[in-house]
Amino acid sequence: MAVDERENFYSSTPFEGPEKLLEVWFAPSAGRVPDARFPKNGRIGLRKIPRVVWEDMLDIVKCKVLSVIEGEETDAYLLSESSLFVFAHRIILKTCGTTLNLLGLPRILDIAREYASLPSVYRCFYSRKSFMFPERQLGPHREWKDEVSFLDAIFPNGAAYTVGKVNGDHWLLYITTPTDSSVNGETIPYSSESVPSTPVDFWDGSYSELMPASDGPKTSIIQDYTIEILMSDLSREAREPFFFSAPPSPVDGVSSEMLPFISGHTLSAALGITDIFPPHLTILDAYAFSPCGYSSNALLKWGDTAAEGHRGEGYYTIHVTPEEDWSYASFECNVPLSASPISSAKDIPDLRTLITRVVDIFQPGRLSLTLFISSQDNNNAEEEEGETAVEAAQRAFKSALTARRPVSSSSSGSDTGHGAAEVCRKAYRRTDKINYELGGYDLAFASFEIR
Repeated sequence: MAVDERENFYSSTPFEGPEKLLEVWFAPSAGRVPDARFPKNGRIGLRKIPRVVWEDMLDIVKCKVLSVIEGEETDAYLLSESSLFVFAHRIILKTCGTTLNLLGLPRILDIAREYASLPSVYRCFYSRKSFMFPERQLGPHREWKDEVSFLDAIFPNGAAYTVGKVNGDHWLLYITTPTDSSVNGETIPYSSESVPSTPVDFWDGSYSELMPASDGPKTSIIQDYTIEILMSDLSREAREPFFFSAPPSPVDGVSSEMLPFISGHTLSAALGITDIFPPHLTILDAYAFSPCGYSSNALLKWGDTAAEGHRGEGYYTIHVTPEEDWSYASFECNVPLSASPISSAKDIPDLRTLITRVVDIFQPGRLSLTLFISSQDNNNAEEEEGETAVEAAQRAFKSALTARRPVSSSSSGSDTGHGAAEVCRKAYRRTDKINYELGGYDLAFASFEIR
């Protein structure tokens, strides 16, 4: 069946690909949770909470757990509608379609208090791209003002932003900001027992009172860094592999429940997704939906000694809606990337290389990029009159997308060619460039469309 025929057959109901992204921090680092020095089965904080508890919360949101990969610092849940990442001190809930993401927030606050002795919030972030089909959304997600009102009822000091063209592609952000009444300039919310009618307490540094004075884990705070690439109007060539004319065929000794994961991994390798980051540093969990669609989570070791020991663990996540009229793919990663070129294929890629690898796979007609980064490095650069992280990111965005380049026609995700025939990718033109200074964070936002 040709891709056009498959789309006509399967695409009767529009699907909202752009995700709602909720991130709640209960402490500034894993080393600052109450039980940091007393792990239970090697786990502390939110990571010691049983899976079934998170599944009950996800029932409120209207999505299900497909699988989970457990890392040294992170549990990555692949969902029926996107992803959930659980760290010792924070949680990231990313959901697409008509899921009720924000309705899960009161329960998340309750869970953190009841199961991890985390009664207060350090910071909260909520963001999303503008919806394709806002009229299909439910609950507080029908309009941005309703989402803001819902969050304002929980947090006393949140700030809401619209970034980009209101009558075009734009990005919406809600962030809690530092207050004078908190220790170390942290944000301060309300009590989860009566959310959203009464405020929640914000983190004031008091967990440290529960910890011994020595022999504990290091509590240094690593720079917070998130890059998102939000892509629409994917090319026909890029969309076609994500359609499946029939469910995966049974394999001897393999349960039917495992077949979508096998198909997902096979597709990831064929498209070059497994090569976005060095495979020896990556644990990938991928799922091919029937009749169409794709999701994956990956955990990544990174840092100077990542290959030998362990300095940091990050993630990336990809979600694809391939139907032509509402085609969409998203890529998100929290591994800090260099804005300067890195030559070795064995290394974590630099920002420009990452962007070209992802865009070559999905070939969008339009895309928006956001880099959201804690602003300490930016402040240091300004003091030294150097280039800030967001300025360097904007330079990398433009360099990656505005020049025509040869890429391998046999593997869209490869930038090495491997002797295959090469085609020349079309260049993009930048339609928006915005830098923001927020409460302790800086944002680089840019939009591009194909020339």
